[in-house]
Amino acid sequence: MPDNVTSLFRSTAAHSPSMAALTRESDGAGPVDFCIPCNPYFPTPAMFEEMAARLRDIITYYPSSADTITAELCSLLQLPPQCVAMGNGSTELITWIDHLLVRESLAVPVPTFGRWTDQPMETGKRVDMFPLQESSGFALDLAQYAEFIRARGTRVAVICNPNNPDGGFLHKHAVVQFMDAMADLDLVVIDESFLEFADAENEPSVVHEAMLRPNVVVLRSLGKNFGLHGIRFGYLVANPALAGRVRSMLPKWNLNSFAEHVVFMLKEHGAEYAQSLHQVRRDRMDMSGQLSSLPGLTVYPSQGNFLFVRLPVGAEGTVVRDRLLTEHRILVRECGNKIGSSSRFLRLVVRPQVDVRRLVTGLEQVLYGTSRRGAAVSEQATGTAYSSGTAAVDRLVSQTNGAGTRGLAQAAGAGMPLPAAASAPAVGPGGGMPVPAAAGLPQPEPQPVPQEAPRPQPAPQPVPQPVPVPQPVPVPQPQPQQFPQPAAYPEPAPQPAPAAPPLAPAAAFAAPAPAPMQVPPATGPTPPGVPARGGLTAAQVRGTDGLSMAPATGWPGAQSWPDAAGMGQAAG
Repeated sequence: MPDNVTSLFRSTAAHSPSMAALTRESDGAGPVDFCIPCNPYFPTPAMFEEMAARLRDIITYYPSSADTITAELCSLLQLPPQCVAMGNGSTELITWIDHLLVRESLAVPVPTFGRWTDQPMETGKRVDMFPLQESSGFALDLAQYAEFIRARGTRVAVICNPNNPDGGFLHKHAVVQFMDAMADLDLVVIDESFLEFADAENEPSVVHEAMLRPNVVVLRSLGKNFGLHGIRFGYLVANPALAGRVRSMLPKWNLNSFAEHVVFMLKEHGAEYAQSLHQVRRDRMDMSGQLSSLPGLTVYPSQGNFLFVRLPVGAEGTVVRDRLLTEHRILVRECGNKIGSSSRFLRLVVRPQVDVRRLVTGLEQVLYGTSRRGAAVSEQATGTAYSSGTAAVDRLVSQTNGAGTRGLAQAAGAGMPLPAAASAPAVGPGGGMPVPAAAGLPQPEPQPVPQEAPRPQPAPQPVPQPVPVPQPVPVPQPQPQQFPQPAAYPEPAPQPAPAAPPLAPAAAFAAPAPAPMQVPPATGPTPPGVPARGGLTAAQVRGTDGLSMAPATGWPGAQSWPDAAGMGQAAG
């Protein structure tokens, strides 16, 4: 691997070079991949041997039509084919969802999967980004998100469950109530691309509920779950009208012969697939524990097949990424180009223990100076600055939500007018967006980081004084939202948007928003040794109970196949 690998990352439009590009730059063997989130235990070696034996036939002949392949998958998952559309990867389906079902605006929590922010902006839509707070472990509060959607007048809402890159998880009952509360929107998208790796509850998917609702689409992945990103296949589930609208636009042969071969061989390998998911969940627990032992490294709770980590103070993610690749042949995902994140964060894919030990050793050498090139983390007294994740959110929200939105839409070549609800937003200092009081949580005073064991200090140097964090204007705080029944609330005031169906508890969210609170502008880098906006330490994150992982119970039996909700069904 060449010493200067930064050019490889700068020369690609994606977040990282492809494995093929990295292999060409080395001696023919690619690095250990902690970047691309796919299942390392499936397909099994025997399945790969079977595909290799059939390679000539697979790549020589046309595949069957997408309808034939979809029918086989639906038989396996026990889903009605008229409610399913299969695509050449989730990106193809997101593209068609944007073109066909998103008219003017889309809301999405950030950070998240980049195509949910980039794709609508490329077609001139307004993207309302709801910032997840580092101080709360990037957990998504659905009540606050709903108030944000109402205040912005957004017409489409997206939820990724688990979320990428942090792995945050939402329980099924909360997602269903959110779907019903947003029944008057044009569309609600639940992206479940990583849900089969979750073990927080037995039946977390909402695919069956989506088929019964007029405006809900659930997106599911196959490449990630089956460890076959190169094949490019995934599917969506919705009511027959929505699914049929997307399916009618897809090419007849949008699925390749490899996808067909894998789908038709899955019914013989349900037990191996279930075991692979079980092993990934166990590896996630082990990997989280090993990474949490590294000084200054924060590991956030995850229900995906990846972990979101914050590097110690003074560490620059691009430097850590490049040195891990150059010195240790380890590829990681640095998240500085992900909206709502910064280069202090890495997303690390769950891998077998032997690979994790190699990663931990590499991080120890790069971060703490046990290699010939010294440490990537400077002493706290040197004043090395970094861009905190929260500061990046403040900056990006100011640029994309509110006054700056029209300019972005025009730059995309659309010039689409904003809806009345968002045409004249009140902006805060520095052009920031108005946020409902529930969404703009008051920030605590910066707390000192628990001190680690004393290190030998260099000659005394002036210590920069911490930059004070502006305090928000006090506002009345609303009562916590508990998704009660509509009868518990008065009827909402008339809204410009179409009224929700009577059965949807939209009154829980459609009430007039509280007085907006001004978001203070970013005040520059967070001083060394101070958590960003009251951010959590690794010990505090591990002590939270909202996203803690449940015991590994209720696995499908040896003769069963996990359906779309992740539970066992008799093999067809």
